[in-house]
Amino acid sequence: MPNSETTPLLVLRNPNANGRRNNLFWTLACLYGASAVGLGAFGAHGLKKTITDPAKLANFATAAHYQLVHSVAMLVAAQAQNPVSCVLFTAGMTMFSGSLYALVLDPARFRWMGPVTPLGGLCLIGGWITLLLK
Repeated sequence: MPNSETTPLLVLRNPNANGRRNNLFWTLACLYGASAVGLGAFGAHGLKKTITDPAKLANFATAAHYQLVHSVAMLVAAQAQNPVSCVLFTAGMTMFSGSLYALVLDPARFRWMGPVTPLGGLCLIGGWITLLLK
């Protein structure tokens, strides 16, 4: 293709060719990533006014960190069209990070969620393994 001032820098054949824009998992991963950044900022700045226990603040930070890392992993899984990994990452982030957020914010009300955290961790590990095997 000859260069001219009207030649685009990036030639997009079909922006929906790989289905990314219509992929539910791609969208979920982006939402999980954005919410991880917001929750991480809330934990670093907003929670310090109400929660003084450093261990609880560290748990909240861990939840946000794992959510952010695994949302990126889910983007990779969605791009690789690996729905099993995507489901495991979604379940894992929801259970692992979600239970930690709940336990930090209201431990008395969500005490029953303690056993959910390791199940979420197992789902995250399973997501990595299924990503490897595809």
